[in-house]
Amino acid sequence: MKKVLTILSAMFLLVMLGTQSAMAATEGEEGGSINPKEIIFEHLGDGYGWEVPFSHSHRIPLPVIVRDYEGTWHVFSSSRLMHGGEYDGFTIAEGGDYNGKVVGMRPDGSGGMVQYRPLDLSITKNVAALIISALVVALMAFWLVRWYKRNGMKAPRKGLGAFEVTVAYIYDGVIKPTLGTKAKKFAPYLLTVFFFILTMNLLGLIVIFPGGANLTGNLAVTLVLSIFTFLLTNLFGTKHYWKDIFWPDVPWWLKVPIPMMPVIELFGIFTKPAALTVRLFANMMGGHMIVIVLTLLIFIFTAIGGLAIGGVTTVVSMLFSVFMLLIDTLVSFIQAYVFTMLSTLFISLAQAGGEHEGEGSVAKAE
Repeated sequence: MKKVLTILSAMFLLVMLGTQSAMAATEGEEGGSINPKEIIFEHLGDGYGWEVPFSHSHRIPLPVIVRDYEGTWHVFSSSRLMHGGEYDGFTIAEGGDYNGKVVGMRPDGSGGMVQYRPLDLSITKNVAALIISALVVALMAFWLVRWYKRNGMKAPRKGLGAFEVTVAYIYDGVIKPTLGTKAKKFAPYLLTVFFFILTMNLLGLIVIFPGGANLTGNLAVTLVLSIFTFLLTNLFGTKHYWKDIFWPDVPWWLKVPIPMMPVIELFGIFTKPAALTVRLFANMMGGHMIVIVLTLLIFIFTAIGGLAIGGVTTVVSMLFSVFMLLIDTLVSFIQAYVFTMLSTLFISLAQAGGEHEGEGSVAKAE
């Protein structure tokens, strides 16, 4: 019971920090009005600094690395560009096609100046969060390996024990039954992608550094993960897999003279990673957005109905926000599991050697 109360208290604290962060986002705006759309996109999007709770005007600076139109590289802190600042001819655009991005000015050839987008390799909030997530996963893996080197087959306990149980569950419950003898070949990737997604999901629920980055709610991140599954599936696909793509076992009139089924099968190669991309992106983005909207309701109703209505709304929004954070924690595990399970299934289908062949086939796995 004490552990449950501790967890609930921690979740409530996280929501309160998020509320204070959202409240700070309204500071300095004329008439105390807020722009929900701007706040939502700011918290869900990327940036050149890490938000600091309780303050919208202060951010943890990150490195800006850009190359100008003359080919010269510039490296400096993003703090130089905060609040409309300019450094080395660069600034962060406000509005337009490059809104929120680092831009520079260059001659347009007629005596004037024109805005341009330099080659930008900056360490943004999402990039830094990706590096942190990768380090967390690597440290956990090395921690487990080091334990076994020192203690043999003695089972670890506490946090490391939970990590080991999760590894065993994913490998013995998902990868091995599906891939059979090919499990060891693909397990390193599948286990890595599971814990990488899980770490990103959980860190994204924390509103303070090093959390708060909406990585799996970023379409580019989920797309890259899906591309890795796509490459493994098709580069290691068997001859039988490719035969079923270009000459499937269906009546001949579905293949010639109009190659209906081959076209459908070929199209299916690309719809599988697309489904992985959108599924993970939509579920995690939706969870983050609901929590932010529930928090913003406090300020919207306070502005409309005063402190009395705002107080009632605060209590209701806090309860629903804590509930949604608990649901999002569960969804973080589920989405990492589903992505890994579907990736395993897609790879397994590409490893099938025919209806009556080998242990690695889907029929054997079932």
